Amino acid sequence: MEQRTLLALLVFSSLIVLAEAQKPAIEIYSLHVDCKVTSRFAHTVITSRIVNRANESREATFEVELPRTAFITNFSMSIDGKVYPGVIKEKAAAQKEYDTAVSRGQSAGLVKIRDRKLELFHVSVSIAAASKVTFELTYEELLKRQLGKFELLIKVRPKQLVKHYQMDVHIFEPQGIRFLETDSTFMTNELTEALTKVQNETKARILFKPTIDQQKVNPELDETLLNGDFVVRYDVKREATAGDIQIVNGYFVHYFAPSEMPVFPKNVIFVIDRSGSMAGRKIEQTRDALLKILQDLRPEDHFSFITFSNRVEEWKSSLLPATEENVASAAAFVQTLFARGGTDINGALLTAVGALDKAENLPERSVSMVILLTDGQPTSGETNVEEIQENIQKAINGKYALFCLGFGFDVSYKFLEKMALSNGGIARRIYENADAALQLQGFYQEVATPILMKIEMQYPENAIEGLTKNNFTLFFEGSEIVVSGKIRNELDLLPVEIKAQSHTSDLTLKEEANVKEKEQIFQDQRYIFGNFIERLWAYLTIQQLLEKVISAPEEDQKALEAQALELSLQYSFVTPLTSMVVTKPADQQQGELANKPTEADNEKPSNRLVGAYSRMRTGSAPGRWADVQAGSSRKLFSGVSRLMGGARVQTLVEEHPQFLLELAKPSETICLNIDGKLQPSVHLLSDPEQGLTVMGKLGDGTNQFVEFRINYVNPPVQIHVSTDGIVVSHNNENTRLPWTESATSTIQGLRVSVEKERSFTASLPDTVTVKISLVKFPDVFLGLYFLDTNHFSDKVSGALGQFYSKAQFRDNSNSNQRADERLLMVSGSEHKVSRMYKKDYRLESARGPVSCWSIDLTP
Repeated sequence: MEQRTLLALLVFSSLIVLAEAQKPAIEIYSLHVDCKVTSRFAHTVITSRIVNRANESREATFEVELPRTAFITNFSMSIDGKVYPGVIKEKAAAQKEYDTAVSRGQSAGLVKIRDRKLELFHVSVSIAAASKVTFELTYEELLKRQLGKFELLIKVRPKQLVKHYQMDVHIFEPQGIRFLETDSTFMTNELTEALTKVQNETKARILFKPTIDQQKVNPELDETLLNGDFVVRYDVKREATAGDIQIVNGYFVHYFAPSEMPVFPKNVIFVIDRSGSMAGRKIEQTRDALLKILQDLRPEDHFSFITFSNRVEEWKSSLLPATEENVASAAAFVQTLFARGGTDINGALLTAVGALDKAENLPERSVSMVILLTDGQPTSGETNVEEIQENIQKAINGKYALFCLGFGFDVSYKFLEKMALSNGGIARRIYENADAALQLQGFYQEVATPILMKIEMQYPENAIEGLTKNNFTLFFEGSEIVVSGKIRNELDLLPVEIKAQSHTSDLTLKEEANVKEKEQIFQDQRYIFGNFIERLWAYLTIQQLLEKVISAPEEDQKALEAQALELSLQYSFVTPLTSMVVTKPADQQQGELANKPTEADNEKPSNRLVGAYSRMRTGSAPGRWADVQAGSSRKLFSGVSRLMGGARVQTLVEEHPQFLLELAKPSETICLNIDGKLQPSVHLLSDPEQGLTVMGKLGDGTNQFVEFRINYVNPPVQIHVSTDGIVVSHNNENTRLPWTESATSTIQGLRVSVEKERSFTASLPDTVTVKISLVKFPDVFLGLYFLDTNHFSDKVSGALGQFYSKAQFRDNSNSNQRADERLLMVSGSEHKVSRMYKKDYRLESARGPVSCWSIDLTP
């Protein structure tokens, strides 16, 4: 079997610089993305240079999307030649400095999780008229091989024409580059001329340097084409059977990724949550994914299903071979899955382990695994998460691998992660997006082809120190084992011996690396960055120590954290144990604190607490709660800030605004709340030229809207949307559309559609689209928003409508005005608005808080 090993490095870097004023204002005159990739380790520097062309102070916001697996290593901003650096400190010390800033009225910076692959770095600063500011961010990452490839993805989105735009990627692979290609979602013939690619045996350079004219959508408009993904893919040559060893300044890294080996038969039990919280889209996407996964089973595999709510049910009494007949029978069973009841995770997993224990006639050399998919907390049977973890670890006892998939954000990821890592597997969150079924399939593909087990990477004990993890339970085709360490003594040769079990035999592979010859390879400093293998070793060691903390006994956690903290500070990495403090000009009264978010932080506070320590009960007043991690607690501020994804945000980020308005002129997002106590039914919007009117009604005992009435003139249609369902009236006939099923109808060009349990949409050609989300957490309410708002006329009015025709930002005459405060003129009234982060209910948006100008109105 011939296999092509496609390497593609995953480095995400998306830069957005926003101007807070109309032209002339903030101009990005230079934007450089420089990336050096040396033997899998990526070092990326993003530099943005900005000038304020206005005749008064303006705010510039610097936002960079970077990989969640990356560590920030440096940030600085230079204002008119004066440098304001970021300083990396132990988190408690940084927090103390932050607390001092809060006492002076300053506010916190932000690093937050953007989506399942990216996190967002955010900083803003006010610059005087004609002044210049330079932002520079550096981050590093050891690229993980998945499904046979690494991919270098740079998200390009400057949002304006940039005079000096440059993307420069250097790649150095001592093993040799097999092939290299680039791809882009925004490339035109003109932009292709700005792309150059130079390549030899081991090195490559990709340079993208478009002129202003090449960036334009067309010659008449000052709009940029640079909006999308730029991707670099390449393959390396693999010859040595025992992998490739590289050495720089006494540190080594060993890459091992065998190919063309027989695949172990799998014995896999899928444990599927069908509790009530899985109802609707989740169970549909789960069914879709399982049907595809069934088709990927190999004939020599054995499989079964266990489904659970408050009851645990086995599909069959034993594992079955993946014959065509059995797969078809399983597909029919999957189609019948429906959701209701509680969540007995403990009972389901123990049943799965018992089924593997008693299984007969399984292949002698095979890999057994349990794949759990759940979307919630244990609510039936054993509900204490620590007891569940202990029960499962005792039952598995190292015999099988447990993989835990958490669907959505109601699960305790820390609970699932500890359970998986304690039993030879990994955990993964499945994000509730349109591609959730593809996420499930993608995860299965990663673990579908085990080709080695019980892998031991052996090095001379007396010559190596600081060795990273060198024993691995399973190796899957398309992945890569990475081991690094420090060579203690003067060695001429570094021997390595690899022992492992394959499907057909026990393997022993040997290799010797000539230290001086290996070090000579990296003498060309143009393609590397300093002692990159030493930094790679530190990066890998920190990640593995943090992973150990999750499953280690409580008495060992502090020692592991101390080791990881020491390395984080020594090598200047922003990790979950450190923070970066960024100072700013004193007159701006604003400081920044950047923390490293983790997946366990990326969920509702109650889930973090349950996942950390189920026996602990934390009493919390509104706006105040305790975050329990790694055996310690941290007191958070009430009314000042909260944690979101490990970072401080200036508002309660779990709070939804009543309305989210995306304005075109000026290009801003407004978070609006309307006081409806005196007037529960509110006239929200009227546009006579669009023939559209929208009314809204607040719910009893809630500050959210639960009903909307939408009236169209042509065609004459009235639509009543409530949390109970939708009624469409036309020509004295009423059509009822429930939320429990998807449906679409068209009335004289007006398209009305319901996406099951999620949203309602009404649209006409060349008019504004009305969209309403059905939100179910923490309360059930409706979230109204509009798409294609450029179609609103200048006659649009109403509590919401006035913002689309009569909103204008003004500068506060107060010289002490904070950068996160503005004055907004709406229909002749002046409102003081603040930049905040609110929870976004719009389906088109990336999950996470939305940065917006917050305003409260009384109609």
